[in-house]
Amino acid sequence: MIVWRVKPLSLLKENGYSTYRLRREKLFSESTMQKFRNGIVVSTAELDTLCRLTKKQPGKLIEWVADKEEPEA
Repeated sequence: MIVWRVKPLSLLKENGYSTYRLRREKLFSESTMQKFRNGIVVSTAELDTLCRLTKKQPGKLIEWVADKEEPEA
């Protein structure tokens, strides 16, 4: 499964993007910000916006980890 390496809203805040600013400038929808809060990975378009705003590569933001019930090879 794909999981976050960082907390997206914390990273955005470090880069000057408060939740108020994100809403006002319509950079992310409220449902996307809720996904960020709940640790749910978002679409590639939303990930692209996050990368653009924070100047980070996707690999710095997300990673793949094996599911607990997935057998090892």
